Amino acid sequence: MARVTIAIALAALMASSVLAEPPRPSIPPPVVDAAVAKIVAANGPAAEVRARSGATQVAQRWFASDGDAETFTAFCADNFLADEAALTEAFARLSYVLEQIDGRLHESRRMLLLPQDLDTGPVSALDLKLGDLDLAAHVDEDLFRTKVAFVALLNFPVDTLSVRLADGGGWTRSRWARSRLMDRWVARVPAEAAQDATKAFTAADQYIAGYNIQMSRLVDESGKSLGFPAGPPLITHWNLRDELKAHYGEGDLGLKKQRAIQKVMERIVRQEIPKAAIGNPDLTWSPFIAAKPAEREPDTRYATLLGVFRAVRQVDPYFPTAPTYIQRKFELERQLPEKQVEALLVSVLASKEVKDLAAVIEKRLGRPLEPFDIWYAGFSSRAGKSEAELDAITKAKYPTVASFQAGLPAILTGLGFTPEKARWLADRIVVDPSRGAGHAMGAVRREDQSHLRTRIPQGGMLYKGYNIAVHELGHNVEQSFSLGEIDYWTLAGVPNNAFTEALAFVFQARDLELLGLAGADDEARRRNAALHDLWAAYEIGGVALVDMGVWRYMYAHPDTQPAQLREATLSIACDIWNRYYAPVFRVKDVELLAVYSHMISNGLYLPDYPIGHIIAFQLDQQFRGRDFGAEFERVTRQGRLTPDAWMQGAVSGPLSAQALLDEARAAMK
Repeated sequence: MARVTIAIALAALMASSVLAEPPRPSIPPPVVDAAVAKIVAANGPAAEVRARSGATQVAQRWFASDGDAETFTAFCADNFLADEAALTEAFARLSYVLEQIDGRLHESRRMLLLPQDLDTGPVSALDLKLGDLDLAAHVDEDLFRTKVAFVALLNFPVDTLSVRLADGGGWTRSRWARSRLMDRWVARVPAEAAQDATKAFTAADQYIAGYNIQMSRLVDESGKSLGFPAGPPLITHWNLRDELKAHYGEGDLGLKKQRAIQKVMERIVRQEIPKAAIGNPDLTWSPFIAAKPAEREPDTRYATLLGVFRAVRQVDPYFPTAPTYIQRKFELERQLPEKQVEALLVSVLASKEVKDLAAVIEKRLGRPLEPFDIWYAGFSSRAGKSEAELDAITKAKYPTVASFQAGLPAILTGLGFTPEKARWLADRIVVDPSRGAGHAMGAVRREDQSHLRTRIPQGGMLYKGYNIAVHELGHNVEQSFSLGEIDYWTLAGVPNNAFTEALAFVFQARDLELLGLAGADDEARRRNAALHDLWAAYEIGGVALVDMGVWRYMYAHPDTQPAQLREATLSIACDIWNRYYAPVFRVKDVELLAVYSHMISNGLYLPDYPIGHIIAFQLDQQFRGRDFGAEFERVTRQGRLTPDAWMQGAVSGPLSAQALLDEARAAMK
């Protein structure tokens, strides 16, 4: 999972406040008319359209504390930039200053969170308090108070998604860069609100980071060990899911372990897990027995989610055109309407190809499908190696974090980057020992480095950790290109998180090749890739719909309590399962789709994954038979266009699941 901690964006999109009555715009239309008239009198009739647009944008964000009507009119008249040369100069200056401010504050935030994010020893009470400190929280409000933001709003348009979709195809790079600059000032959020949001998301992230299960302590109903070997605890849900995948091909013993892991997941989402089992390497317990009421986790999972919801809901009044967090995530952040995303997911979930693929999987397994088979891993051959054999290879190759850092140039040349480009990339990526499952943290300033956080236990890197690390490396390489080689800083990045996930999936799919293990021939690899991507999109597509459904429920029931949210979440998960999975698995009322940790700590992030699988497949088709390194660099240097515009530039077609469905259908034949 890419973790982008640009606190400025957080302040704008995920803020909370305890203000009883937020400040409101204070400039009436007649005052706007007067300001426009004054600008036109000084600059001529040709300035009127821009003057009215700019003065209106300023008025929509001008509070009483910014000055009276006379002050507003004078500001507009004095700061309107009438010619293109002045606009170009102002844009360049704003871009440079904001890159430096945002970048240095991002680096400070990374430093403050270091004890919580990295495996550097115990986290002290002081560390937790410092983690609540967000130095960026006041920046946007300071930009308004100094009227820097108003200069930008007066002279550059704030483009809506509909404008970008209608007109963006004809824009120059410079026009796109100016459009993206103004995303920053879509709304004006008080600094106090941003600080509260930071606390809510940090608390949720820390809760998830500490949710580890010691598998060797699991027993069955009679108290007999389930046979999991001693080893490091597994973070939920990531490591639990990957552990489940690792036991395919192990016969009845593997099946027994998979059923136990499913039970662990069910206890977590039902909050029937013993509280003492979380993060405890010594407690012996059975996932087949629900914890006693006095011993279970007391709905902490859902109380944490409600804390995030209540934080972001307080910012709604500041977004008149996107008054819910749901709208902001889809229309402002993803640049995709919610209904379009839902339709894209359903096009996979309800497809005949999924039903046909389920029959293929069932035949391969030689048994009826069970709910945990949503994570079926049989389309990745692992080059004929068992999990233990793969662990031995990765442990020997990467015994420490430093060895993985040193191995980056070889990994990158193995993927197809030139030696020069591999060194350029390796110099811009720092590998850190992660406390959690691992994540990628990009840079903000072009002078900074991106960070790859990975978990390497004593004794060396396990294959599951290596697989995640290669995924995160894909994020880091994308971040290095889309920032370090971009023509305009305000265009740095990709259209949304689904795109960086897709690019990371493209890396992750090549992890065995990078270990020097011979894979299938190209035709067989393509067939397996199509089937793998379809099943992965099917699995995570339902999870994404649950995430969306839970947020819709919270907005419809803003006063809900943790226990009520728990029951609603389980009901939503069962409904999605019964609609799209029960006809395939022939089992109803399954709650597994609610287990993903992102739903708690990264609100509405999950839809990015199925979209990412769809994009990854389209990109993989584009990269076939071409120079992988050069193509990867080319597509990532496009920057933050709208999704369809980016896809047109990358693969000469729109974002669509049809190519995946078509190739999966052909592969099954």
